Amino acid sequence: MNALSQRSSDTTPLIPVLAIVGLGLIGGSFAAALKAAGGAGRILGVGRQPDTLSRAQSLRLIDQAVTLEQALEQADVVMLATPVGAIRSLLETMQPLLRKDTIVTDAGSTKFDVVTAARAVLGSKLSQFVPGHPIAGAEQVGPESADANLFRDRNVVLTPLDETSDDALSRITAAWQLCGARVLNMAPDIHDTVLASVSHVPHFLSSVFMWQVATAEDSDLRLSLAGSGFRDFTRISAGSPEVWRDIFLANRTAVLTELDQVRHALTQAEQALQAGDGPALLDFLERAALARRFWGSRSGLS
Repeated sequence: MNALSQRSSDTTPLIPVLAIVGLGLIGGSFAAALKAAGGAGRILGVGRQPDTLSRAQSLRLIDQAVTLEQALEQADVVMLATPVGAIRSLLETMQPLLRKDTIVTDAGSTKFDVVTAARAVLGSKLSQFVPGHPIAGAEQVGPESADANLFRDRNVVLTPLDETSDDALSRITAAWQLCGARVLNMAPDIHDTVLASVSHVPHFLSSVFMWQVATAEDSDLRLSLAGSGFRDFTRISAGSPEVWRDIFLANRTAVLTELDQVRHALTQAEQALQAGDGPALLDFLERAALARRFWGSRSGLS
């Protein structure tokens, strides 16, 4: 019996009190999804900006805005949905206040650095931590972007430590399943290597290209003529700069390795174009087109 069917026959919420630190797209959508599924009783919101928390409460994503200290006095689960660069300092603040039965998880897009930080600061409370990453998102930011269906049929990667308790892991797994997600367990370094290729570098390239076009002398003319191809390629560059800065820096080694491989592929294609080598260029384009069509049909994300 999965988490969805379990909750349908149990009136007790999976998480009686949930605290979410960071009410942006991911944190807000996690709140909305669990609330819609009946997986959370009370939802507390923690954040730096009172206005953001007020908007989240008016949207009924959270029941109450509280301080981190107040959240830790009540919460059964704490979700850290902040930029990854803030997670270590949050864990340091939380460690002495963390009750022994409170589970902590995160939604950061990099995992090796988060695991390293947790090992450095959580000490005897390391068993209560479940690192995670929902592979879902959009370019929108703020609580207004929250979508209860954001995680449905999407992958969520958990990278539990050897010390992570079975209860903590099963509770967080069930929470994501209630959100409609597919949950996978993976080693942190493997996660970061793979995500550098299929998430981080695409965003890096999209942002670099958007910057190049926007800073050109005739940028207004270029943008006035841009169509759907430009829209699709640059869409993700509109994401939160703070979030993506932290991701690139946290996963710098893997991103740089991937960029080297992209540069090698670009050189191959460029050489074919410079040489006027139609067959070589066609072969390059056909391989890319076939791979993209196959992925789209298999993933349902075409």
